[in-house]
This record gives sequence, C-alpha cells and structure tokens, in this order.
Amino acid sequence: MSMNLARFDLGQIVSHRRFHYRGVIFGVDPCFSLDDQWYETMATSRPPKDRPWYHVLVDGTDRTTYVAERNLAPCDDHQQIQHPRLGDCFNRYDGDRYYIRATTQ
Repeated sequence: MSMNLARFDLGQIVSHRRFHYRGVIFGVDPCFSLDDQWYETMATSRPPKDRPWYHVLVDGTDRTTYVAERNLAPCDDHQQIQHPRLGDCFNRYDGDRYYIRATTQ
C-alpha cells in the first residue's frame, strides 16, 4: 500500500471548491475513514476514498466538516477563522496559518 501525501497541512486555511466556505484544517486522514453509509449520503460528488480527507473547522459557525482533498483549495483570504473550538485545536496564528496545540500525555 502506498502512502498518500497530503496536499494541505494542519493549521492551513482552505476554501471548499463547491460550497465556497472557508475553514482551517485540524485533522488529516491518509484515506477516507468514516463508514460507507456516511459516504453514500454525504459525499455526493463521489470523491476518491484512497486519497487524503480533512477535518475542517468552518469559519463563522460551530460546525466541522470532513472533506475530500479534491474539494479543497488554498485560501487567499488569511483573515482569522472564527470558530468556538479554534483555541482547543490551535495555540497561535501568525497571519498566515495556525499552529496546532501540543497535546500532553
């Protein structure tokens, strides 16, 4: 099995190509990791399951989304993201990207 390299990074601000919302990536899966029922219901454009999928905090809402790589694009708008879980995931913003909060064990 080959390792899928993610095009986007944790903390990167992206936009959804189809639905045009902005968000910040807070998780990356090397391939689709939810169940087939979710895919059949939600992934109506049938993006490939064997490519990276991203967990995204959606700007201006309290929602998160799970998005296939082909549906995301780098975002030119680098204004800060407004989301209630932002501080749980990230501890710093440098005007370009967010930095993931270190986890303690």
